[in-house]
Amino acid sequence: MMRAHNFAAGPAALPTAVLEQAQAEMLDYRGSGMSIMEMSHRSAEFIEVAETAESDLRDLLAIPDDYAVLFLQGGATQQFSGVPINLAERGATIDFVHTGAWSKKAIAEAKKGWNVHLAASSEASNFDRVPDRETWQLSENPAFVHVCSNETIGGVQFQTTPDVGDRLLVADMSSDILSRPIDVSDYGLIYAGAQKNIGPAGLTIVIVRRDLIGRAPADTPSMLDYAVHEKASSMSNTPPTYTWYLAGLVFKWLKQQGGLAAIAKANEAKAQSLYGAVEASNFYSAPVRKQDRSRMNVPFTLADAELDKAFLKGAEERGLMNLKGHRSVGGMRASIYNAVSQASVDALVAYLAEFEAKHG
Repeated sequence: MMRAHNFAAGPAALPTAVLEQAQAEMLDYRGSGMSIMEMSHRSAEFIEVAETAESDLRDLLAIPDDYAVLFLQGGATQQFSGVPINLAERGATIDFVHTGAWSKKAIAEAKKGWNVHLAASSEASNFDRVPDRETWQLSENPAFVHVCSNETIGGVQFQTTPDVGDRLLVADMSSDILSRPIDVSDYGLIYAGAQKNIGPAGLTIVIVRRDLIGRAPADTPSMLDYAVHEKASSMSNTPPTYTWYLAGLVFKWLKQQGGLAAIAKANEAKAQSLYGAVEASNFYSAPVRKQDRSRMNVPFTLADAELDKAFLKGAEERGLMNLKGHRSVGGMRASIYNAVSQASVDALVAYLAEFEAKHG
């Protein structure tokens, strides 16, 4: 069996060690005679899995005790509605910083019941940057300020936590959570789909300050009400048990790598390798302003777009998979999440040089 170099944006590569452990436990989870997929979410075995996963996630991110951790379904997309329902009265003002496709989707959902104020946007420059902080025009008293910390499609990333003063900050961290240390206390709420750095698709993490829970209107559907999920320890209904289990294995793996400081160092090295190869060439180019480039999603273009198909064909022949850029922007994109090794990035860098030598 040969493992591909997987540069998919999501669902994305998982650590080989995690997959091997899941494989070993597939039919018989720790002497139970059952797969974890077959167990009740109320069983002692799964309760231990769930509690350990939360504990390890809290350790990795140093999550304060006054924050709840919810393991939900519906993807980050559901939270585009869930967050304002839980944090803002209908008609209240929500500030958004618009940095690309996922910000746009969050804005569209918020417009269905709230007053959206565009505090800053990089749309005029085709979302090639994070808007400079001095250009932001924040509302005086918004319900919260929303940012997408890393735009998966466009490859734009906040390098530091944005300063919003005493306003409540909310972040969609779907594609860069667990890739570096953060101070959770800087945020009122963080949400993230699992299928980048957490585990397989099907799970969504919400980290929310406890004093913000319980604000949802009485007529809120129960599956959108954070208070319902907190009270039930994220088991108000049957949760995605196998995805939760795999996420727990990923958290263990991250701790074994040395935690988020060590992972951040490895991610920086991978990004430098790949961006360095692009910058050293006249054949490839990176569309994002240098100081705002993502360490997770690296978009790049070829000098001649007519060569895109040949590039992708050659890449796949070499086991370099899922490099085609998102349909909305074209070009190429290499997603180099935590589970993507330096060896995979080195293989891609070597192919870039090889393809340029032949077609440049």
